[in-house]
Amino acid sequence: MKRCQTCNKTFTDPNLSFCIDDGTPLVDTTASADETTVVSPSSSGPPPTEVYKPRDWQAPDYQPPGFENSTYAPTKRKTWPWVVGIFAALLIGIIGLGIAGAIFIPKLVRRTSNQNNSNLRAERPGNVNSNLNSSAPVPPASSESPDTVVEGDDAIPPPTDKDVVLADLRNIEHEWTVANVNADKKKLDRILGDDYVGISGDGRTQGKAEYLRTIERDTTIQKWEFEDLKVALLGDRATLEGVIRLQLPDQETSYKFKDKFVWRDGRWQAVGSEVTRIE
Repeated sequence: MKRCQTCNKTFTDPNLSFCIDDGTPLVDTTASADETTVVSPSSSGPPPTEVYKPRDWQAPDYQPPGFENSTYAPTKRKTWPWVVGIFAALLIGIIGLGIAGAIFIPKLVRRTSNQNNSNLRAERPGNVNSNLNSSAPVPPASSESPDTVVEGDDAIPPPTDKDVVLADLRNIEHEWTVANVNADKKKLDRILGDDYVGISGDGRTQGKAEYLRTIERDTTIQKWEFEDLKVALLGDRATLEGVIRLQLPDQETSYKFKDKFVWRDGRWQAVGSEVTRIE
């Protein structure tokens, strides 16, 4: 016979191991006499029952279903996405630097070139101005000016220093006079703009095409010199006024002139002139 220690019910089925009411493990009532206690009957209480103490049985600790006493192992993170991201960032940075270099390096080179040209022009006035009143012999027609500016560079701004402009225009006047004496049409075509208009002392106008067509070599002029040169500068336009004295074999002739220039393709180009003979 077996008994439930919780509700004190007894069961005769030998196959039962747990109480069918509360699930408490059943204990066998066949115990030794020294492990039993007899309770005296009471007039008002229930009939006496025997209380049995289990000998060695102990209920196991409760564990929830599916519980596994295992140590949690965190999942390792993959490192290759970080490597790919860093490599992509470096690649984008290199491409950005290349694009920036392609844009800004040419501008820096042009700016440096402009500064060098300005420095060269600034060095010239001291040497040129010291010869303003000196005689200039007629050079051969094939001579080239060492101060020729390369054409086609629209990025070079016009100079703003009047001394530099005066020196540049005086050099052009010398080249212009040499080209007139030698009838150098190639040099005159470069000095004169396509919109050039010249006015002589008698008021007659002459365009560039007629100028080049009618120019003839003059072998009577031996030397010349410029006097009282003055320049007026306004942005990319300049006006040079002065006097040129021509030395002929038996006499000297002087002319008062007023030449107008425009800054084009990185150099000054003549667009107009007025000449009056001084009696």
